[in-house]
Amino acid sequence: MVADQRRNLYFYYHPNQELDKKLEPLIRLARDNDFHVVEDAKDANIIVAVGGDGTFLQAVRKTGFRQDCLYVGIRSHNEAGLYCDFSIDDHDEMVESMQNAEVEVRRFPVIEATVNNESTYLCLNECSVRSTLIKSIDIDVHIDDLHFETFRGDGLIVATPTGSTGYNKSTKGAVVDPKLPCFQVSELASLNNNRFRTLGSSFILSGERTLKLQVTQDGNDYPVIGMDNEAYSIRNIKEVSVKLSDNVIKTVKLKNNTYWDRVKRTFL
Repeated sequence: MVADQRRNLYFYYHPNQELDKKLEPLIRLARDNDFHVVEDAKDANIIVAVGGDGTFLQAVRKTGFRQDCLYVGIRSHNEAGLYCDFSIDDHDEMVESMQNAEVEVRRFPVIEATVNNESTYLCLNECSVRSTLIKSIDIDVHIDDLHFETFRGDGLIVATPTGSTGYNKSTKGAVVDPKLPCFQVSELASLNNNRFRTLGSSFILSGERTLKLQVTQDGNDYPVIGMDNEAYSIRNIKEVSVKLSDNVIKTVKLKNNTYWDRVKRTFL
């Protein structure tokens, strides 16, 4: 059973009166089934994100991409979610599933982005580099030691397999199976002419590759770097290096609810 040695629950959510009321029976039910609700995420070995996919991403980021715990996603509204297997309105089913071993642990790939060879950030969905000015941004794209292309446009997105259904998909990128250890690069409004020529389509890199994005210092030195659903404004960005992390995010899923089941429910 997944929860045999994982009994400490921490609920991550944005408090409001309606959600607080909906959580009361779930918390009570958890306690009745020998789960312990803790006030500090550091004391938890199950972190429960209540809201939607955005809340799940924030829960993972705010708690430090914990490798020693499970993350559980609960939808607070009746909407599809790629990270949320459970609905807050079906809390009896959720506890019963965990008690009866009707859940499995899945591992989602994570990428790490290092800025200027100094600060490293983990991303579960994607890392994006975008211009903050009303002008294009120039980026030299390197795959390992190969200079692959010089990009000019609004920016680039580097997505994990689970992140492939988010921002990446809106740029016509491919939806990727999270069982593949890889990451995907997609363009934002590339400009192609005699001087600048890009592949013009998304491309997928093996988890053994390293991607380097070198930003041309031409006044556009303060691009916005998006890490999942948070934006960072970092001064004087010269290089962003991206690779697949050794870390993974362990989540609980229902046995009859695969990633592709959720993709179908969300988009088809």
